[in-house]
Amino acid sequence: MPRKITKILVANRGEIALRIMRSAKEAGIKTVAVFSEADRRSPHVKYADQAVCLGAAPAYQSYLRGKKIIETAQALGVDAIHPGYGFLSENAEFARQVTEAGIIFIGPSPEAIQLMGDKLEAKAAVRKYNIPMVPGTDEAISDVEEAKITAQKVGFPILIKAAAGGGGKGMRIVNSPEEFDEQLKLAVSEATAAFGNGAVFIERYVSSPRHIEIQIMADSHRNICYLFERECSVQRRHQKVIEEAPSALLTPELRAEMGKCAVDVARACDYKGAGTVEFLMDEENNFYFLEMNTRLQVEHPVTEMITGIDLVREQIRVAQGEKLSFTQDELKINGHAIELRIYAEDPENNFMPDIGTLKIYRKPEGIGIRVDDGYIEGMTVPVYYDPMLAKLTVWGRNREAAIERMKRAIDEYTVNGIETTLSFGRFVMNHPAFIEGKYDTHFVERYFNTRNTDKSTENNDIAAIAASIILHKESIIQNISTGCEIKKSNWKTMRM
Repeated sequence: MPRKITKILVANRGEIALRIMRSAKEAGIKTVAVFSEADRRSPHVKYADQAVCLGAAPAYQSYLRGKKIIETAQALGVDAIHPGYGFLSENAEFARQVTEAGIIFIGPSPEAIQLMGDKLEAKAAVRKYNIPMVPGTDEAISDVEEAKITAQKVGFPILIKAAAGGGGKGMRIVNSPEEFDEQLKLAVSEATAAFGNGAVFIERYVSSPRHIEIQIMADSHRNICYLFERECSVQRRHQKVIEEAPSALLTPELRAEMGKCAVDVARACDYKGAGTVEFLMDEENNFYFLEMNTRLQVEHPVTEMITGIDLVREQIRVAQGEKLSFTQDELKINGHAIELRIYAEDPENNFMPDIGTLKIYRKPEGIGIRVDDGYIEGMTVPVYYDPMLAKLTVWGRNREAAIERMKRAIDEYTVNGIETTLSFGRFVMNHPAFIEGKYDTHFVERYFNTRNTDKSTENNDIAAIAASIILHKESIIQNISTGCEIKKSNWKTMRM
């Protein structure tokens, strides 16, 4: 039975919390913000109709406290919880507990989240739809010698990947049989530390891949649509930095083929709501299913700008039991959009996170420019969370116009007090490989690596990875005690 939503608790922070609240307000829906002690001055706290402090700054003492969030929602008469992305957004147990508490979870079912949260289970579920997949093992490695034989059949180089992983953690490239044992041990160790799950599997290594993802929306009336693709190949440490829609690579025929596959993936897990099906594409334009993200993506604004569809508003409609407000035939690509994630990072120092106070913070303005952010001038960027300050998205009538508009927007964006990825965005927009649309996921190491200074980037990178693992292990300890086991790294899910 359809159920009208009148009040939404947004179980997140920063720019995504604000973005969700704005769509809710336009729909006449009241909002509740939750926040940590580090975020008391955050704009999303002031914007909401009500706000509740969850606890201390570390995520496991605040934004990962699923039981506390549900109790807050019940006490305030909340109809629905929107998880945003990151934190508890892909936690099947949290989604289940929300539903059992009589509250609408604005997202897919716990069963769909759990199924797609494990790469091996996801592949098994979609296999019957004949969706292309990278050659490799169908199950987790249990016998090392047998795995070596499989690796020989697949052909080196291969990838060893964590079944429950993401963000490049628990993933190792193996170039020869001699490296196999060592890289396997490292992958299992990394996967166990980051995800509490050491299961790994083998895939063929695609040497020059493009990262293409398809946005889907599905309702409870068996309607599933794809809202075209996003190109997400400009990455650092396997994390996206720049996304665009549509891709400069896809033909209408290839787009339709990939769109059908994405719809079939959604059908395979009886999906409901907004989701993203991710693919790798090789140099011959063969594409392979990678994974499904069972939530709203960071880069959803580029899809909204080329389709005119408010994806958050559509999520709310679906959660209320309504049908999608559009059909596949009604969807059209209008122009071109590009998004730059503005991280508090130093591109010249291997993109190491930077913290400090925003002494000057001025956003660009004008036609075709959208800034999603959760900070204001004078705020301090906390060390406890993902270092993204904002998302700068531009629209143009074509790709060339969008690139020129992004250049102008970057030049007008003024941030003083911390290092950001604005300079990297300028570098990309001016690089011939990007301008010509001839780039892949190795863009940074191929074209930007020489710009690194002689700072101790390798040691800093190791320290950053170690810090993220420590934070995640703390999260696992906290959430096991509250009945919410975290499956994915907070750093990964806040970025993907």
